[in-house]
Amino acid sequence: MRPEIPGRAPAATTPGSAGRRPVWLRVYLELRRAGKHAGAPLATLARVRAWARRKIDHGCLVRQRVRAARKSHKTSPLSTVRDSFMLVRVIGNDLEPRHRKGQAHDNVLFILDNEPAFPGCEKFWIVNRIIDPDEEARVVALLQSRGQAFHRIAFEFDEYRRMPWNTDRLSPGETRFSNSERWPGGQDAARYETCIRLHKNRYAMNNNGARNKALEIARGRAKWLMPWDGNCYLTRQAFDEIRRAVAVKHYLHYLVVPMARIVDNAVLLDGNFRPKAKEEPQIIFRGDTTELFDENYGYGRRPKIEMLWRLGVSGLWDRFRDDPWDFPRPSLAADGGLFWKAGWVARLDSGYAHLETGKTGPRARWASRDQAIVDMLDRCDARAVASRLDPSRLTYYDEDALVAARADQHAYGRQELRAAAEQALSRGPFSVTDKSGRAPSGDPHDYFQPAPYWWPDPDKPDGLPFIRRDGGRAPGTGLHDPAGEAYDRTRLQRMLDDTTVLALAASVLGDQRFAGHAARLVRTWFVDPATRMNPHMRYAQVRFGHNDHEGVGYGVIELKDLYFFLDAVRLVERTGALDESDRLAFRSWLGSYGQWLDTAPAARLEFRRPNNHGVFFDLQRAAIAAYLGDSATLARTGLYARERLVEQVAADGSLPRELSRANPRHYVMFALQGWTALARLLSSGGDDLWQHREGQALVRALRWLAVHAGTLATSPGERFDAQRIRPLLDDLARHDPDWPASANAEAGSRSLIFHPDCAIAPFWTWRRP
Repeated sequence: MRPEIPGRAPAATTPGSAGRRPVWLRVYLELRRAGKHAGAPLATLARVRAWARRKIDHGCLVRQRVRAARKSHKTSPLSTVRDSFMLVRVIGNDLEPRHRKGQAHDNVLFILDNEPAFPGCEKFWIVNRIIDPDEEARVVALLQSRGQAFHRIAFEFDEYRRMPWNTDRLSPGETRFSNSERWPGGQDAARYETCIRLHKNRYAMNNNGARNKALEIARGRAKWLMPWDGNCYLTRQAFDEIRRAVAVKHYLHYLVVPMARIVDNAVLLDGNFRPKAKEEPQIIFRGDTTELFDENYGYGRRPKIEMLWRLGVSGLWDRFRDDPWDFPRPSLAADGGLFWKAGWVARLDSGYAHLETGKTGPRARWASRDQAIVDMLDRCDARAVASRLDPSRLTYYDEDALVAARADQHAYGRQELRAAAEQALSRGPFSVTDKSGRAPSGDPHDYFQPAPYWWPDPDKPDGLPFIRRDGGRAPGTGLHDPAGEAYDRTRLQRMLDDTTVLALAASVLGDQRFAGHAARLVRTWFVDPATRMNPHMRYAQVRFGHNDHEGVGYGVIELKDLYFFLDAVRLVERTGALDESDRLAFRSWLGSYGQWLDTAPAARLEFRRPNNHGVFFDLQRAAIAAYLGDSATLARTGLYARERLVEQVAADGSLPRELSRANPRHYVMFALQGWTALARLLSSGGDDLWQHREGQALVRALRWLAVHAGTLATSPGERFDAQRIRPLLDDLARHDPDWPASANAEAGSRSLIFHPDCAIAPFWTWRRP
């Protein structure tokens, strides 16, 4: 059992023995002498006493089991069976930077070249889900060339693709978006990252699955079963120690063999070499045992230690810290305690000696292992997305819907589309250099927009620093506000919306005038050196008098509509209106902007926001990744979306952070429009957010809105467009089989173009399912 206090475990003697202090008192006094717990003597005394009582009870139970095992073994048929062994080694993935690439192959080669044959011991190998096909082929070829018996457990990529993220074990307050210790560099960051990849880890690494396969293969073929790691090596001396040990205590069920880490495999060739073996042991099972490794545990998070706990094997792992998401520590197994320790086994070189030795070795080893797990699984996830992602395909609008609208002269929306496109032809092109004002940098190419809810302080002569009034927009900060001529927000939105309408019109109506003007809009804002915007949002939503007159990330949301705009660019590219140099320059701009989003302090603050800002950040970043074919970023965004849902959607489906705003009716719908758009975009890479537990949270939120929308407050004097709920109700009907589609008719007819602040794409009726 796990001690609840640090220090050396006492001998299991009875309290009050003649001439001796009770166990609990001796432990307590020892701790006092060491200076531990001296500040709380009474509480510590009771705690030590309870802990010692449990240790004594455990010792009594184990002694009873040992006596019973010794007695029953005398009459067991197994007592007459000659000792034999089957050593089944599991060869897994090289995990850089924990292991040197190719180290698994090289260690197998060292074993085959140098480990002697042992009397009464059959050797076998399991090639366990090696992801790199070239490395797997090398290992298999080596085993075949040496006539080795082995079993291959294949890594099936389609099976891996179905492995979900492990966010169902998270509660609000436990994700990276609410706990700074889970950010890179935080105390819990590495363990958190491996936790949320548990299901993927379990499949790809298959530690305990392979160990159980080894037991299955060996059971019935030998009296003693050795399901060991692939880098374990036995010298003749080490095996002889094991053989002698099982001969002496054959009535016990398990032999625990301590391990020694080796940084130079050559030392094992010395017949007299015997290291100090103190590392996490390997386990030998007697053939009639029934315990199996728990396959719920992933590599790097106690897959073998869980078995050691069940067997009652104490060690450093008893003092490991448990995280909130860890499985509860298991109880003692029915044959727990029926083990003894003997012999030793070498763990061959990992390729990185600094991770194996010294005082800093363990921590460095754990850190590199966690990083290696995350890196390998992220590569697999990127590959999974890349296999489904076609950057040239639309990610929000539906290809088939546009084809149908093009073929049907009377299709719903065609007439409205032509009218909107003709209007867009009369506007623009737009540029950040057109504004009458300047960003604090003085560079006309820098996007500039004041924060909407920040006003001059009336109590200060110069009004600085500005103060916040939630729900009340400052002059010039609203879309199409005449005073906004000094800033960029209105021009940016006009460019995004007009380009999209023109591109849709070129595709559906076949009029190249629309494609030509859409291309001019793209070139002017993003490509032409004289007019293009610098690829950052440093001066978006500036709060004057704060942060050196730079934004703190909130203004990133003003490019939220990139997701449908990039579909428009795809449509324009298909017409040929943008040539190759335009396309390369535009992609370069997007790449630079994406890098700014990933690295700039203000952008990282926006990424961390736990409300609609975080959702629209993900939507924007995912849209860029899909357009550029960046499958790794798109895969990670799918993870972030699931974590955000845990934090943002309450158990009843409400969005507490949006409800806390001065205009909750707007912000709840605004956030959910972002969520449904993000779900569509992720599906372009094969990530169906709706199909997992997190998607049910999104359905709950839509259902909550459908029931409560009419009761939510709006800003005083605001004209609220009640039809903006219609796209959300359509999604609810599509993804909730219990929601009657007929209920949506109450929302009225479907408007095709909404105010940009509604976060609804133009002609949204042609969106993907």
